[in-house]
Formats: sequence, C-alpha cells, structure tokens
Amino acid sequence: MKIHSSALRPDPRRWLALVVICFGQLMIVLDSTIVNVALPSIQRDLRFTPAELTWVVNAYLITYGSLLLLAGRAGDLIGRKKVFLAGVVLFTAASVLSGFAQNSAELVIARFVQGAGGALSAGVILALIVTGFPKPAERAQAMSVFTFVIAGGGSIGLLAGGLLTEWINWHWIFFINLPIGIATFAAGAALIDETASIGLGKGVDVWGSVLVTGATVLGIYAIVTAADYGWASAHTVGFVAAAIGLLVAFFVLESRLENPILPFRVLRLRSLVGASAARTMLATGMFATFFLGALYLQHVKGYSAFGTGLAFLPATIATGLLSLGISARLMRTFGPRALLIPGLITITTALVLLATSDQHAAYFPTIFGGYLLFGIGGGMSFMPLMTIMMAEVPAADAGIASGVANVTMQVGAAFGLAALGTVSADHAKTLTAQGHSVLSALTSGYQLGFSIAAACVAVGLLIVIIVLRSPAQARPRQQVTTAEAEREQAEAA
Repeated sequence: MKIHSSALRPDPRRWLALVVICFGQLMIVLDSTIVNVALPSIQRDLRFTPAELTWVVNAYLITYGSLLLLAGRAGDLIGRKKVFLAGVVLFTAASVLSGFAQNSAELVIARFVQGAGGALSAGVILALIVTGFPKPAERAQAMSVFTFVIAGGGSIGLLAGGLLTEWINWHWIFFINLPIGIATFAAGAALIDETASIGLGKGVDVWGSVLVTGATVLGIYAIVTAADYGWASAHTVGFVAAAIGLLVAFFVLESRLENPILPFRVLRLRSLVGASAARTMLATGMFATFFLGALYLQHVKGYSAFGTGLAFLPATIATGLLSLGISARLMRTFGPRALLIPGLITITTALVLLATSDQHAAYFPTIFGGYLLFGIGGGMSFMPLMTIMMAEVPAADAGIASGVANVTMQVGAAFGLAALGTVSADHAKTLTAQGHSVLSALTSGYQLGFSIAAACVAVGLLIVIIVLRSPAQARPRQQVTTAEAEREQAEAA
C-alpha cells in the first residue's frame, strides 16, 4: 500500500491540488444553478408536465444522494484521488449525453448517470481538503476557497444558464462541463497526490454497500414520486417501508463486520451528526429557494432566463464576498458556532421576506432584499457548518464522514424539493379550482413553499443551538475518536 502524507507535500503543489479539487466542485455547482434557470425552457421544448419537470432535478438527486456514502467509503478504502477522477470522467460524459438529449426520457436517464458521477467526485472532496490541510488555520483558508468556488460557480451558472438558454438553446448548458471536465481530469491526475488508503486486504463490505445504496435509492424514489402518487398512497408507503427494511438490515449487518462501510464510531461523533442534520434543513431551504424562485420569477414576474440569473446574483455574490476570507476571520475571532447562529437567522428572515412577494412585488426592495439576505446568511453559515461537521473526524474516516454529511444533505434536498413542489402545486390547483386567477394561484403556491422552507431552516437553527458545540470543546473527544480509529484499523490490518 502506497501512502503519501499530506503534511510532507510541498505547499505550492498542495494549493494547486486544491484548485483542481474545487474545479471538480465547480462543475457540480454550475450544473445545479444552470439547470434551475433553464427549467422553463426545458419544460417547453421537451413537453414536461409540471409534475414531471421535477425529474430533471430529482433524477440527478436520486443517484447523487444514493451513492455518496459508497463513494466516501470507497475513497477511504482504495484512495480518494482514484474515486474523484472517476467521478469527473463519468460526470463529464453524462453532461455531454444530457446536452444531446432530444426527449424527456433521454434527458432524465442522462441525469441519473450524471448524478452518479457527481456523487463519486463530491463524496471525497471534503475528505481531500481535510486530510490535505490538517492545520486549523490552513484548513480554514482552504474551506474559504472551497466556499468561494461554490458561490462563484453559482453566479457563473446563473448568468451562463440565462445567456446560453436565450442566445443558443438549453442543450448548451450541459456542454459547458466538457472543457472543465477535461481540464480537471488532466490537472488532477498530475497534481493530486493519492491519500493513504485502508486497503481491500480484509475484504470489501459488498452487501453493506448494496443494502445502504438500495435503501437510499428506494427512499429517495419514494420521496420524489410522492408528488405523483400521494404521500399516503400504497406506492409511497410501500417504497418507504422497503427502504426502512433495507436500512435496518444494513445496520444489523454493519454491527457484525470487522471492516464495515459505515463504522459505528463515526455515528458517535456529535458534531458530525448534529451539523449534518442542520445542513439537511438548510439544504431544503436552499434548493427550494432557487427552484421555486426560478419558477416564480419567470412564470409570475415574466422574467427571461437571463433576467432570472441576474435576479439571483445578490445571493451568490454576497456568499462569495463573505467567503473571501471574511467568514474565516470571523470564525477565528468568535468561533464557528457564534457565526453560524446569526447566519441561519438571516437565511430564515430572507425566506420569510420572499414569502411576502406577490405578483405585484417590485424587484427592489423585496425580492432583491430577500436574495441579498439569503446570500449573507449563506456566507455566514456554509463554512462554519462544514468546519464543525469535520472537526472531530479522524483522518482515516474523513471519506465516510464526508459521505455521511453529503448524503444527508442530498436526501434533505430531495425531500424538500419533492415536498415543497407538491405542496406548492397542489395549493395553486386548489385556488384555481376556487376561481382565483392563474397568476394569483401560482403566487400563493410559491409563497407557501417559501414559508415552509423558512420553517425548515428555523428547525436547523434549533438543532445548532441545542446540539452543536464549538470545535475547541470537541477536541478531547476528537483525540479519543482518533485513537479508536487507529486501534480498529490496526486490528483490521
């Protein structure tokens, strides 16, 4: 087994590797924001119904959320560089297939494959950063760069999505990933050093991988199809029950294995579990904001695709500016938790403000103010959450911890998008049947969605207040957990 210590790598090479890793994340962020802006055009061109349209997003979320845990553990076992580069290749190829899609079925299938590629890359990105930058000060700087790329990618995606959709067609929003993917793979192969891996000598938890992936697939599928079949239908309840059954079987199996895909010691990390739960609530609000916001701006306010991208810019620019070292400095001064709490309060306020926007609302100050506050809150929340989440995780388990954090976020996003999309559409249908105008009904539906999203973020705030501690308080526990991990690995070897 070949081991490279991140601490021994030359600093310039390490920071160049971070840039490459961030470009892998950039593709994923670009895809998310570009697709949101182009949804109305895709709907018209491929004749998606309103209920079917969510599959453009949810097809991606199903495989993305289902494979994150497996990707994270695969990185621990065989090396995170291998998994990251494999994800880049698959994501890039699926992006090209999405661009060539000529009907709804082809696009949805390509999005399923694209989600798998995204999971492989994203499942190890946080682990690569954590192990590559073990010192707290350097890690904070690396996280700043990572958060800035997410925000900057969001801004680029919003504008590029609007421009490409209006000036050429929506197919080109997927082709933009091709040059980025090729460059990322080439640079990653040259600059990223392979991380220490546990190895496959003691065997791979194949059945555990099958059970947890199957449980996640069935669970997310039940969530995203609930809009079509109803939350209390036999279809939804049956798939949820099957997912729970597989999950129970998974935990029983994991408790009996020496080298499980999910070591139970990871679930004893209070910071990881608590921050993941809070991130899940935040993801629900975040995905709802952009999905419902794009539909509101184009269907109610009559904005063009490019105009929608411009309207979202206050959110992404504010997050990006705070990520340029400002949030890192505030965390060093006050601590991650002290920054996170006002950040989530700001996001909740932003969503409440957006929930007041009707068909007569002007962009200034209501809509602009809502997205500006959302961006400020996001800039104050994303980095502290990631910092707290990984603070207690030993380096050997960074991959699986990254997978746990990401899978909970994506499941929350899928659930939130399906639930809020269903509630919003049903409310609009009810009002239309009662004689309200289409615009008035749509607006009320979107307002209800924003209100529920605000409540979800408020729940995340409560989790932070009640459950989470600062990394300084968690340090003694980290030392114990690291010793635990090393002992278990020694026994497995």
